[in-house]
Parts: sequence; structure tokens; C-alpha cells
Amino acid sequence: MLHYPEFDPIAIRIGPLAVHWYGLMYLLGFASAYLLGRWRIARGHTTFMTTRDLEDLTFYTVLGVVLGGRLGYVLFYKPMHYLQHPIEIFYLWEGGMAFHGGLLGVILVMFLFARKKGVSFFTVSDFVAPLIPPSLAAGRWGNFMNGELWGRPTDVPWGMVFPQSGDGLARHPSQLYELALEGIVLFAILWAFSAKPRKTGQVSALFLIGYGLFRFTVEFTREPDNFLGLLAGGLSMGQWLSLPMVITGMAMFVFFTARQSSR
Repeated sequence: MLHYPEFDPIAIRIGPLAVHWYGLMYLLGFASAYLLGRWRIARGHTTFMTTRDLEDLTFYTVLGVVLGGRLGYVLFYKPMHYLQHPIEIFYLWEGGMAFHGGLLGVILVMFLFARKKGVSFFTVSDFVAPLIPPSLAAGRWGNFMNGELWGRPTDVPWGMVFPQSGDGLARHPSQLYELALEGIVLFAILWAFSAKPRKTGQVSALFLIGYGLFRFTVEFTREPDNFLGLLAGGLSMGQWLSLPMVITGMAMFVFFTARQSSR
């Protein structure tokens, strides 16, 4: 059994100003996506995107992630609470972000960007998809440093006691599982797959399949939200939100594979 190394959640303090590690992980995630995007542009992986376009897309993607992530948490996880306390929707410093909501925010941004550039939505999403996993890894490391979103009780040798759980039980470090699968493994798969010309939409479809499967799997080791518990079929909210991603991704991959035109 391992003991959680309690991190100071504040990375930098200057007078009354406190910069939290979790916020820095978000910045690191966006920075990594931007730098990887520049790398792909410089090496001719796209013909429609310029560095200036990438800067604009990154800016609006930040807004999509934050607004979509927050509204997703409000609507998917605690709708009744926020219906009764609507002002708390704006209390971002108290936490509460949902990946699936953030993804919807990013999809909206990509749709508007594609219309502006006069290209198909999937041309844009195929460029963006391989840039996302390192950002997910940074976010999961931020969860781990915050000691939040811990796993279910376990007797595996690497089980870890998270003080915030309040029960002293060894638990799966599920944040690190997600970091490894959603961040590192998914990045390796998408980066290698997109290194060669693919039919439009295939990279996006593979992202949906990969993330959905990895998230669905890790949720078996992650403690469900105490205000929700397990839902129908003994599945968590995260699993129920991931299933449509997998199904949609598989359908997309079959559809786009049957098409003849390649990027």
C-alpha cells in the first residue's frame, strides 16, 4: 500500500495572488496542443491551416473547453443542484468540469472554424484530434496533484491512500491510469495513425473510439461521484457518456473507410 504524496495545490504565491498547479496543468495542456499543431503545420500535415489560424483556433478552443466543460458538469452531473443555486454555475474556482462537455464545446468551435475556412468539419477535426491526448494527460496529472477523482478500494500492491477520501482505504490511482491510457497511449496511436494520409474523418473516428474505450475501462476502477453513485446496469455516468462516443466512432470509421477519397 502506498501513501499519496500530498502536494501543495498552490504552485506560486505572490502576495494575495495564488497560482494553482491545476490551473498550470490546463495551461500546459493548451500549450502542448499549440506546439504540436505548429509542428504538424511546419511539416506539411495540413494545407488549410496557417500558424495564425492555429493561434485563433487555440484561443477559441480554450473558451470551448472551459465553457463546455463547466456547462457539461452542470447538466450531466448536478443539474438539480445548479437549478436551485444558479449563481454557483460561475464558481469555477470550486471545481467541476466534465470532459464530455468540454468536447462538445470544442466540436462547436471546430464547426464554426471550418465554416470560416470553407473546409469540411472533419478536415479540421482530423487535424485537431492528435493534439488532444497530451492535454488530457496534463489534466489527469492535475487531478492527481489535487488528490481528487481517486479510484475504488483495492488490494493491489500499488493501491494508494488518498487523505481526501477520509476512510484510510487503499484505492486505485485511477487518475494515473487515465493519464497513461487517455494521454500517452491514445496519443501514440493517433500520432502514428495520422502520420500517413488517411481518409477524411478516420482520425476523428479513431479518437472517439480510443478515448471512449479507455475512459469506459478505467471507470471500473474509479470511484463514482458520491452524489450519483452507479447508474443503470451498474455503470457510472462517465461510462454512459463514453458509450455513445465508441458507437459513433465505430460507425464513422466504417463509413469513412468505405469512401474513396483520401486527404
